[in-house]
Amino acid sequence: MLVPEISLTPQTVDRFISRFGEEKIAVLHSKLSVGERYDQWHKIKKGKAKIVIGARSSIFAPVSNLGLIIIDEEHDTSYKSEMVPRYHTKEVARYLAKEANVPLVLGSATPDLTTYYQAKSGQIGLLELSKRANKASLPQIEVVDLRQELEQGNKSMISGKLYQAMKENLENNKQTILFLNRRGFSTFIMCRDCGHTIKCKNCNITLTYHAKQNKLKCHYCGYQESATKICPKCHSKNIRYFGAGTQKLEEQIHLLFPNATTIRMDVDTVSKKNSHEEILNEFRQKKVDILIRNSNGSQRTPFSQCHLSRCYCSR
Repeated sequence: MLVPEISLTPQTVDRFISRFGEEKIAVLHSKLSVGERYDQWHKIKKGKAKIVIGARSSIFAPVSNLGLIIIDEEHDTSYKSEMVPRYHTKEVARYLAKEANVPLVLGSATPDLTTYYQAKSGQIGLLELSKRANKASLPQIEVVDLRQELEQGNKSMISGKLYQAMKENLENNKQTILFLNRRGFSTFIMCRDCGHTIKCKNCNITLTYHAKQNKLKCHYCGYQESATKICPKCHSKNIRYFGAGTQKLEEQIHLLFPNATTIRMDVDTVSKKNSHEEILNEFRQKKVDILIRNSNGSQRTPFSQCHLSRCYCSR
């Protein structure tokens, strides 16, 4: 059972343990220590684990009697490894499924176009779920145009309607989840005199400003350098920060709701072992009022169920 990111592993493991028991399940992902990975590997090798759950590298687990492969959120780009050895998890899964003559299930609410075409053209089977789990109704969605907010004098990232909805949640002792597909404080910095933007020396893309460390970071290769207040090209001090990420959103939330407890969940806050699980548990136990979540397109809510009755999408 493959999931696209480590943050989804705890909730998936909990679901499987509640149904099949802990002894029959092995978990593999990069956040495990060498010793833990060794123990899980041998548990699988000896046939003690009947179910293997993990991120993309779990496809290479030494399962001796393979019966089924499931790839959840199959459209997610993280299944394609950009590091050596480079491989595409779905291609490896197809090969293993064919060799073992077992079913391969590709699950997604928004399938990859290639997969969807293959299903519609009859190359692979198509199974559709026409109803949501527990027959839940779709949440009410409202798109808010922030250009109109700007005309009305609102220069923040939070629209008036979103502010009111969050305020009502706090007054009624309810929680809020905010998704933003960019991390860091500002997406790029630019000199207003000459137009120069500071880019990664390896990837030639603009560096993202991280306020807490006062660093400029590349989210592709990991290169970083200290933030500058002087343009390296024309030596002007007229440097401006543009765009917004999860760090900036968190700062604005603190200004708007100083008494609310917040927690941010992105790559910068989950570098330690079990960080994902600790954050989710805090939110689940209602110790946090507002969760700020970095979501890169395909990432979904990291909880067993989403109970939002109204969704405010600001664009």
